Amino acid sequence: MFTTMVTPRFGDIDRLGHINNVVLAGWFELARNPLFSIFDPNLDLVHGTLPLIMAHTEYDFIDQIFFQPDVELRTCIGRIGVKSFTICHEAWQEGRLCTKGKAVVVYFDFQKNKSAPLPEDKKKLLAEHQSSPR
Repeated sequence: MFTTMVTPRFGDIDRLGHINNVVLAGWFELARNPLFSIFDPNLDLVHGTLPLIMAHTEYDFIDQIFFQPDVELRTCIGRIGVKSFTICHEAWQEGRLCTKGKAVVVYFDFQKNKSAPLPEDKKKLLAEHQSSPR
């Protein structure tokens, strides 16, 4: 499991005084970087060497997240398939699970414009971070 700490910004709050729901998508995207580095250690997006494409995301908002204090993002692998894998996310603040989510990522051949089987060596590396989602 990977953990990433984020400090909510003033602009992240909505008029109800809590973190706006769209902010979590960006935070979870940030928290995926350590897993994406399995496929491209330098995360060289300029040259298109990251062979992944997002297929699906979902979020469940369990409790409110407020402007302060920091939020801990926990990220792990839930499922590893033939051509895709599922990333599980949780956002915690002050010991409370506030949001959980999943992202399905597909291994993708951009030259052929279609999905491809995950390489076995990458599956093994992903499996090192596999955990059962809540």
